[in-house]
Amino acid sequence: MRIRTKRLSTCAATALALTLVAGCGGSGPDCSDGRITLEFLSLAWQKESVDANKALVEQWNATHPDVQVRYVQGSWDNIHDQLLTSFEGGEAPDIIHDDASDLTDFANGGYLADLSEYLPASLRADIPEAAWETTAYGTGTYGVPFVQEPRVLIASTKLLDQAGVRIPTAQRPWTWGEFEEVSKKLTRDRDNDGTTDQYGVAWSMKEPVAQSVNLSLSTGGKIFYKDADGKNEIRYDDADSSVARLIDRQVNEDRTAPKNGLGMSGSDTLPGFFAGRYAMIPLNFSFRQQVRQQAPKGFDWTVLPMPTGAGEPTQGTIPQTLSVAEDSPHKRAAVDFIAFLNQPEHQLRLARGDWLLPTSTQALKDPSLDTDTYGWRTGATIAAGLRPSPVLGVRGYAEWKDKIATPAYQEYYNNAFGIAELRERLADDGNRILDRYQR
Repeated sequence: MRIRTKRLSTCAATALALTLVAGCGGSGPDCSDGRITLEFLSLAWQKESVDANKALVEQWNATHPDVQVRYVQGSWDNIHDQLLTSFEGGEAPDIIHDDASDLTDFANGGYLADLSEYLPASLRADIPEAAWETTAYGTGTYGVPFVQEPRVLIASTKLLDQAGVRIPTAQRPWTWGEFEEVSKKLTRDRDNDGTTDQYGVAWSMKEPVAQSVNLSLSTGGKIFYKDADGKNEIRYDDADSSVARLIDRQVNEDRTAPKNGLGMSGSDTLPGFFAGRYAMIPLNFSFRQQVRQQAPKGFDWTVLPMPTGAGEPTQGTIPQTLSVAEDSPHKRAAVDFIAFLNQPEHQLRLARGDWLLPTSTQALKDPSLDTDTYGWRTGATIAAGLRPSPVLGVRGYAEWKDKIATPAYQEYYNNAFGIAELRERLADDGNRILDRYQR
């Protein structure tokens, strides 16, 4: 692993020599008093979330005069390239907000610190091991997974009631087979003109890869596996392709899902949902905020768990993370601040600000999440079934997704070819890409 270090100022070196917990970092602190100043790059973007982050920074600074944190507002737009540039230039912030999909490349490049020796035992114990696995690379831990979101079904209460279908719960979700049957009952020609004007579900597949991969866990698949030598390989057998084949059936055979949904983003499906054109829409958990804000007056909606092959709802997830730059001279102080942000009551505040779920076991038990309002209880309950996305830790995934999987899934769902060719493209062509990264 290549380790990059940036040159400390004379003031920083002097301060570090004097004490392990106070000094001047590379982010421009006042060197006269030996105080540490840490830069915290936050990607929070919703007002409630930004306010929560800033308030916690202020709270920390008020009680830690020797370790001050400077809040830096970032953006999710092109964050990978922006961080790479800052790493290469030796100007990375000390504390970095990102998501787990970036950690593999950045950890492999030597840009992120292994937090294993710095993490408090209480923090380690409060976040489930399945969540920690999303930030592991090799033998190291390169981030703290602090908020996450499952995929859920957002459904019209009125249309479900009219169809008389069983309403699933996190304890008793629909099977995928039940979901297909329910979708048929919810598909109607309401004005009897020979044209479907109410579909059971709208699959938004403008970006098809993440949901296709993550939902494969619900049927016992993974798509990304380890071979006998521990190398990553792609397989696309029955369990891996089960959800993709179901979507294909709904769009191209049963006609319980509209074909034009395939080119839509999640936001694009909302107007049709509010108009009663789609009874259910699979969306990420945070979309509940948009539904609340945009739904017409009197429109009743509910949040349901995604279907499952058997047992509890299971799916892959890519949580948001907090990491420390390898170049930071104040790793322990940076992790102390991250641990402060991840105290259960603080993590809960950050999660609710973005309409996401906390990873903290204690935070998930908070009474504010034990409510049917906006589906919080459903999300908190199915959090136990969240697993690391199979794509995490796979070098070459980004290239596979962009060059192979995205066009292959889009063509397959548009009925351009069958499952055999999809399997050939995803697995055979994909493994050639992965092999290049594992030589």
